[in-house]
Amino acid sequence: MSECDHNCASCSKNCSERKGIQKAQLNPYSKVNKVIGVISGKGGVGKSLVTSLMAVAMQKEKKQVAILDGDITGPSIPKSFGVHTAIGGNDQGMYPAVTDTGIQMISTNLLLEQETQPVLLRGPIIGSMVAQFYTDVVWTDVDYMFVDMPPGTGDVALTVFQQLPVDGIIIVTTPQELVGMIVEKAIVMANMMNVPVLGIVENMSYVQCPDCEKKLYVFGESHAQEICDKYGLELLAQIPLDPLTASLVDEGNIELADTSVLSKAVDKIKSL
Repeated sequence: MSECDHNCASCSKNCSERKGIQKAQLNPYSKVNKVIGVISGKGGVGKSLVTSLMAVAMQKEKKQVAILDGDITGPSIPKSFGVHTAIGGNDQGMYPAVTDTGIQMISTNLLLEQETQPVLLRGPIIGSMVAQFYTDVVWTDVDYMFVDMPPGTGDVALTVFQQLPVDGIIIVTTPQELVGMIVEKAIVMANMMNVPVLGIVENMSYVQCPDCEKKLYVFGESHAQEICDKYGLELLAQIPLDPLTASLVDEGNIELADTSVLSKAVDKIKSL
């Protein structure tokens, strides 16, 4: 067993010293009801897409929605929504950008002079930025905040789990067996941190032929239900590979996408 370095912010152990970690406090001008984390064990599974679609689906339910883009060094949320407005602020704090349908969002890409400018930061600073996005931004009457987290189980995940009042997380996966193994790591981490796992969303599940409507499982047979059964979780959605959705993301028009496949996930979150 490694020796404790007394850095609780980067540790998942439930020892007596963890009581010193302070929960992030909302800006006094903010109001956020529920916080939902969207995570994955690895990159490239469509976590940001699922975050965006979940936000759009919940906005269609006439809820006030926000997205905190916690992928500090790889932000992609603003592009999906066609948002390029720089963040402003005053003595009360920073004000989030707002999409065409009213979704509030904060992202490092909205703080840069140029969108292609890289964000060169080390892990602990990245974690603190995520906490600041929660505390320093004026969030207006938010019913559901979705936190798009970078892949893996590192600094940002620890910061979100330890400091933000997370009501539950959705884990995103794809059909490959390797990804399934990594998803289990994310589930185990959430259990270690006492964070409720609401369920699993499988992305890139299949391609549906436009002529015969046959489903083609291009990435192999799904293992998502097996993982859900093993850990007593729900399979909340299986999202197909859809050229139309991909083009809407590229055009910044994700709010026009069909989100009906996420109806079970929406119902699960609304039941919290």
